Amino acid sequence: MSEVIDRFLRYVKIDTQSQDGMEQVPSTAKQRDLAGLLVRELEEMGAQEVRFDEEHCYVYATVPSNLPEGAKAPVIGFISHMDTSPAVSGAGVNPRIVEHYAGGDIVLNEEKQIVLSEKENPELAHFVGKSLIVTDGNTLLGADDKAGVAEIMTMARYFLSHPEVPHGKLRIGFTPDEEVGRGVDFFDVEGFGADFAYTVDGGDLGELEYENFNAAGAKLVIDGHSVHPGSAKNKMLNAILLAQEFQSLLPVHENPAATEGYEGFYHPDSICGNVDQVTVDYIIRDHDREKFEQKKAYFMQCVDFLNAKYQKKLFHAELHDSYYNMKEKILPRNAHLIDNAVRAMEEAGVKPVISPIRGGTDGARLSFLGLPCPNLCTGGLNYHGRYEYACVESMEACVEILKNIVSIYARTEKN
Repeated sequence: MSEVIDRFLRYVKIDTQSQDGMEQVPSTAKQRDLAGLLVRELEEMGAQEVRFDEEHCYVYATVPSNLPEGAKAPVIGFISHMDTSPAVSGAGVNPRIVEHYAGGDIVLNEEKQIVLSEKENPELAHFVGKSLIVTDGNTLLGADDKAGVAEIMTMARYFLSHPEVPHGKLRIGFTPDEEVGRGVDFFDVEGFGADFAYTVDGGDLGELEYENFNAAGAKLVIDGHSVHPGSAKNKMLNAILLAQEFQSLLPVHENPAATEGYEGFYHPDSICGNVDQVTVDYIIRDHDREKFEQKKAYFMQCVDFLNAKYQKKLFHAELHDSYYNMKEKILPRNAHLIDNAVRAMEEAGVKPVISPIRGGTDGARLSFLGLPCPNLCTGGLNYHGRYEYACVESMEACVEILKNIVSIYARTEKN
């Protein structure tokens, strides 16, 4: 078994599920379990400046440069997150390897009849003959982003154990709470000291991403008027029906189930309440900054329209921006990050697939904090669910891509 797979199988068995709605970072104490293990492993492999931010659960380390004195190379950062999604349990992960996948369905749990279906996952056809890591159907796998963590750790140990291979200074960062949108709240950008970085938090092999959504969250609170239904005529205002009316004003095709690529959307992510009051949490997304601002403005216009219709302030909305499209921080000044990542993939025999992220990463926020940070593939698919899987050969290729990026910058005088 290769080193990266051995690491990955160990890491996924540690429950690091983050939790929405918590004020503290990390949102769950159990994320510290993996952080502590990574600190020990980094120290054992000979990394320097290993630092554990115990208060907020960040791990930092350095692979020192071995270039001759006076040689020029930038300081490159590699960043992944330790937490897994709150969507599906990360406790008791029981991974297994389907060796030399022959095609067809993969039975994850025979007793519960949980099946990774080829019909529903036609991309499985691309992995015939390769080995896949799957779950037992009871949990997610955790490739998002423990695959990235394992790949960075494997890359770091390679350079630390091969002093004959030239490389510049590398900085490593592992973050908590990325899945609940707080992954870089306390990231020490200045102390990290990298000229630029890559998040290793993508999906299928070859994915390279430097565009992401502009993102906002909206909390909509609707005040109704509860009256006994037996005597409610001309008196009751049902907040549930008012929420439905608000949703009906939003463009019907601008929702996640009807969009792809660069198309943005409005998404009611959660709802709670009763006749008297309803709260709906929306997310608003668009790659184009102008369209993003238009979407937010239209959302508030719907609030004003309904308040005017009912001649009462029944609808209350709070909007807050979450992150922005990192493209404006990557291009054109830092185009070398993309060019060299493409070159690194090609040197590893991997075809680059440049596509926009229909979401966000720690790298999006880091880019706006002064650390340009595109996103690299990890070799995992079907994130955030029990049908998540990762390809062994893809993960091994991702390690080669990371090593190639380091080597390219070490031998490039001017970037």
